[in-house]
Amino acid sequence: MATPLMTNITDPPPTPIRAEIAQLRAALDRDVPAKQLDKNLLIATWNIRGFGGLTRKWESGPNDSPRRDLHALLCISEIVRRFDVIAVQEVKSNIQALRHLLKALGSDWGLILTDVTKGPAGNAERLAFLFDMRKVQLSGLACEIVIPDERLGRTGARVIKEDALDKQFARTPYAVSFRSGRKTFILITLHVLYGSKAKERTPELKAIAEWLADWATDTNAYGHNLIALGDFNIDRQGDQRWQAFTETGLAAPEEMNGVPRSIFHDPSKPDITKFYDQIAWFWGPDVTSKSKKSGKTKGPPKLTMRYVKGGYFDFTKVALKSLKLTKTQLSWRISDHYPLWAEFSVQD
Repeated sequence: MATPLMTNITDPPPTPIRAEIAQLRAALDRDVPAKQLDKNLLIATWNIRGFGGLTRKWESGPNDSPRRDLHALLCISEIVRRFDVIAVQEVKSNIQALRHLLKALGSDWGLILTDVTKGPAGNAERLAFLFDMRKVQLSGLACEIVIPDERLGRTGARVIKEDALDKQFARTPYAVSFRSGRKTFILITLHVLYGSKAKERTPELKAIAEWLADWATDTNAYGHNLIALGDFNIDRQGDQRWQAFTETGLAAPEEMNGVPRSIFHDPSKPDITKFYDQIAWFWGPDVTSKSKKSGKTKGPPKLTMRYVKGGYFDFTKVALKSLKLTKTQLSWRISDHYPLWAEFSVQD
């Protein structure tokens, strides 16, 4: 007996799914700015929950694993394609879903990603960037951020400060430079270790903020448009994690501070809002240091790209609605995080 052919993401979906995708597109048209060549740049970040395997059916059954199917992946592809470049966290060692996502996006899309992070803390994850090559091109730099031993806050085996990083990042932040029009920018994506206690995240956040401030102020740096984005695992605005990340001058736009990050966000409980996902950059030399040579103060430079606006996209209102899923079920098909985005002007 012949083995039945597997369904592909590029196959025509069933009529009910096409109708749902049309509703999803309409919602995206309403909530996300349109791409404009040589005018704007749409940068996004999205922690796509356990983005690894894929059940190659339009609708997965109760005995299928993973539950993420082609219907869900088609929804993900429609969201991703609305941005010019998107940082994706929780890409797993199995990249079957990622490969099919690229097929759905088409030949205009590029991918660059890290190898798998080994060890229990790494959770077999990768960090990735997907980008629309019609508007964004790689400009030459790709690196994982490693802290020099002398910066790890150690004297022998003794930690100097309680909040100092005393080991390398569990999941090494990934920096890639891109070009859009005449603007060059470096995106640094990270997925901060969650840990068993909130305070365990503070050293990583503090270290990455200090490292980025140094890099941004270095006149020999590859470029000065530095934007950090990803899953920072910050609990709430103003807490220790928030302060550790922002004390060097990194900040997100004020309008983004009220944006929910998780599909489990309860608007009736604003005091427990999670600020996990962030898009942040230096807004100017607010944190200054005096140069020994010139005596002048300096600090991380602001972007040469003008920020326009930012937001998130709530896919829970339209994606997979016909299946009547719980939020937990939806999170394993699409994600437990909302995509977060920021629009910039690339016009001089």
